[in-house]
Amino acid sequence: LQVLGVWAVVLVISLSCLLLLSLWRQRSGRGKLPPGPMPLPILGNILQIDGKNISKSLTNVSKVYGPVFTLYLGMRPTVVLHGYEAVKEALIDHGEVFSGRGNSALPHLGVVFTNGNRWREMRRFSLMTLRNLGMGKRSIEDRIQEEAGCLVEELRKTKSSPCDPTFILGCAPCNVISSIIFHSRFDYEDLHFLKFIQKLNENQEILSSAWIQVCNNFPVLMDYFPGSHKTFFKNVGDMKEYFLEKIKEHQEFLDMNSPRDIIDCFLIKMEEVALILVNDLFAAGTETTSTTLRYGLLHLLKNPEVTEKVQEEIDHVIGRHRSPCMQDKSSMPYTEAVLHEIQRHIDLVPTSLPHTVNCDTKFRNYFIPKGTTIITSLTSVLHDSKEFPNPEKFDPGHFLDKNGKFKKSNYFMPFSTGKRACAGEGLARMELFLFLTTILQNFHLKSVVDPKDLDTTPVSKGLVSVPPAYQICFIPV
Repeated sequence: LQVLGVWAVVLVISLSCLLLLSLWRQRSGRGKLPPGPMPLPILGNILQIDGKNISKSLTNVSKVYGPVFTLYLGMRPTVVLHGYEAVKEALIDHGEVFSGRGNSALPHLGVVFTNGNRWREMRRFSLMTLRNLGMGKRSIEDRIQEEAGCLVEELRKTKSSPCDPTFILGCAPCNVISSIIFHSRFDYEDLHFLKFIQKLNENQEILSSAWIQVCNNFPVLMDYFPGSHKTFFKNVGDMKEYFLEKIKEHQEFLDMNSPRDIIDCFLIKMEEVALILVNDLFAAGTETTSTTLRYGLLHLLKNPEVTEKVQEEIDHVIGRHRSPCMQDKSSMPYTEAVLHEIQRHIDLVPTSLPHTVNCDTKFRNYFIPKGTTIITSLTSVLHDSKEFPNPEKFDPGHFLDKNGKFKKSNYFMPFSTGKRACAGEGLARMELFLFLTTILQNFHLKSVVDPKDLDTTPVSKGLVSVPPAYQICFIPV
């Protein structure tokens, strides 16, 4: 045993020396990576990152090393871009070089995590198909309006009693995606639908946990240790089985000359990727919108004076006797500012999804080798104090000029920017406007506690900012 102990110590020391030598060569070879804190052997800088608030950790490091710095998450170098100028320079000015998608130990599929020609083809086809099915046209707007009406009826069933809006707000955007993909929607009391929403909610919370951040940097842990990643894998597997059943149903009744929905379009074009895209659209198109709505209602509860102004604008522009439509948005600058401020303030995806550089590149006099992971801090852009005075305060005035007209900002990047910006941005913007205005047209919002006592601090700020649980009463107007 003593001999084994000695050999174990020798092995650890040898590996540590090899790692340090590798780091030294990487930093002093053909150029140098951006500066950063000295990494520990094997662990790198992972102990300096708070898994529950990654963006705050990155901000702290940037105060020492500037807007472009290197962290080692495990043994892999990761270049972090902090602040609007660095993010814009990389993702827009050098968009092609920085358009690669970083790897993850968890099973990500489809447009989001593909690279190269496969990514370009799938993204192009996805956008074209969505446009053909009505993205930006009346057909998808009609679907959202119909679902908004169903959402109102479901909220009426609460009879003004306190409720946690998580599930109901998750159903609405999920049904919009379902109508686009499956040409059908679910009843809000459908047991399969309830389980489906539960799995989506559960997976989002798992993805934002500190444990998953550790697993992403040390994938071997997932093979030998129990943890929430097992639940994640099971949920993904269950959803894929459900999607496969739906795809098989479409195959039976496929009309090559008359596609009904996005699955039909993909079965005609490229059958093998239909499952991949369906999984992508449900995962990205449901939880992000529902979480934004849930977080947005929390801020409206916290700021009743803001809610009152939005409802005044709804009364003036839309009235009570017709459903809101996208044409109304241009006449509602305050509501538009509120929607932007909700997305800015909640900072839903603080570090976006990881990028990689597609080739060896020189960036700000630093050398970044091909394949290096790139993290962009969207928090540092959305909470920039020069562009948004007092950025930690919820203030729709950040997006209004002195005359009360809506004011655009280049710093508004909740969907990221550049070639890898969210492909579903148009759909998400449409849903947020129509769902929120329809809710506020039909209900007054009431908190069960004093609005001043509501806490809007996220319970986790890993991959996604997860809002705290709260109770709300929907009082019919």
